Amino acid sequence: MIDPFVSIDTLRENLDSVVIADCRWYLDGRSGRAAYDAGHIPGAVFVDLDTALTRHADAAAAGRHPLADPEDFAAAMGALGIGDDDTVIAYDDAGGVIAARLVWMLRATGHEAALLDGGLDAWDGELATAPAVRAPAPFIAREWPVAALATIDEVEAVSAATAGAAGPSADAASLPVLIDARPRERYLGEPDGVDPRAGHIPGALSVPCRENVDSTGRVLPSGELRARFGVDDAAEVISYCGSGVTACHNLLAMEQAGLGRGRLFPGSWSQWSRGPARPAETAPAGTP
Repeated sequence: MIDPFVSIDTLRENLDSVVIADCRWYLDGRSGRAAYDAGHIPGAVFVDLDTALTRHADAAAAGRHPLADPEDFAAAMGALGIGDDDTVIAYDDAGGVIAARLVWMLRATGHEAALLDGGLDAWDGELATAPAVRAPAPFIAREWPVAALATIDEVEAVSAATAGAAGPSADAASLPVLIDARPRERYLGEPDGVDPRAGHIPGALSVPCRENVDSTGRVLPSGELRARFGVDDAAEVISYCGSGVTACHNLLAMEQAGLGRGRLFPGSWSQWSRGPARPAETAPAGTP
């Protein structure tokens, strides 16, 4: 399988053999589609987070962006002209933290997909404004691999064991590490205006995904990524964020660093925070 991040040079060398996907989306309500229409990499199709990658469900039960049903995801990909055998290179204008959701979903189901390192800013050619149109393609529905996901029940158990009132339990060291991909200020309790409570899951560590890239939007060297995550094996990690989108960037960054594949908690904070009995923390993990 190709690396989770590919360079602009690699994209240019393979323009005729890959599908480019524009995945822009904005938490503040701006239209990703409008941004695409104003200018995108020539040939790129627009993949809408809310319609193509998300299952519409009760946010209290599944969070704001639960994974699309496999059949719906397959139908959306096929309608965009993305086939089972296609390699997808996805981008956004936010360091890849939104496009990571599509790339993770494709890779998790055995498809070739990667983020364009540097995103839209890496493209130094002209931008297109006419939407790209591809012929529909066959895309087989595949169930989301159980081994790639963590349920809220497991996250609750890990949180209770690692952040209990009496301190970490005896078996906490053998449990997965929870990492929060959101900006640190949201982890520390700054309200985001989209979820009912602020803070983070008790016991979770802050690993902001936007810091996986440098000031130009390029992914950090593998050694620096490994130092950020502090684990030897991503299988020990459960990644979450606000709604299971940007958490995928941390998962791809760990894979890029040679740490293997971690797991996604799809409901993330948007699901956790809607359960009034679930605790919320605002102090960094390990703080008395």
